[in-house]
Amino acid sequence: MMGGEVMGLKNKETIDAIIAELKVLYPGAECSLEYDSKKAYELLFSVRLAAQCTDARVNLVTPALFARYPTLEDFAAADVDEVGRYIHSTGFWRAKARDIVGAARMLLTEYGGKVPDNMEDLLRLPGVGRKTANLILGDIYGKEGYVCDTHCIRITGLLGITDGSKDPLKVEMQLRKCIPPEESNAFCHRMVLHGRAVCVARRPDCPNCTLRPFCDHWGAQE
Repeated sequence: MMGGEVMGLKNKETIDAIIAELKVLYPGAECSLEYDSKKAYELLFSVRLAAQCTDARVNLVTPALFARYPTLEDFAAADVDEVGRYIHSTGFWRAKARDIVGAARMLLTEYGGKVPDNMEDLLRLPGVGRKTANLILGDIYGKEGYVCDTHCIRITGLLGITDGSKDPLKVEMQLRKCIPPEESNAFCHRMVLHGRAVCVARRPDCPNCTLRPFCDHWGAQE
């Protein structure tokens, strides 16, 4: 374990070095879900579909879904079962369809058709949790957004940035203390990219990982 670490968390110098290396590895840190940037609700709905499903599968489903319901008003007026037929392959389609239609209606009736730009209002929408809300805040509004998905939770724990907790809220709170707000959104996206490319859950490629000088997991193996 490197010096200068307190209570299992990295010091600022090490955090800065990790962020810098991630920028070299993944200069483009964007969400892999595809949506019309002029229609923020499309990202909101895509994230809901991505629960218990891969982004790749969602990207196969959404073109037909968004073509069938080209406006928020169309989603609000949609038949839930029909929406379900479009998203069936993403799994848990009944709950997802119900949440999408419900969210569309709430966006129109309570938010003037605009996706909220704050955590409190986002969490009121059907099917929206903190992970989704953080993603919307970061990707749509350029605000701080600590998206604690499975990749982020696992890798920050291995690195020693967090204490290894599997609780998304605890990990988020720990990251808020050490990852600068302006870096938060891109950092979390890069965690996902690193989890897919190198630090794969079933077999992390530690010998070829350029983050290993900063990694508690690698240090424990030496």
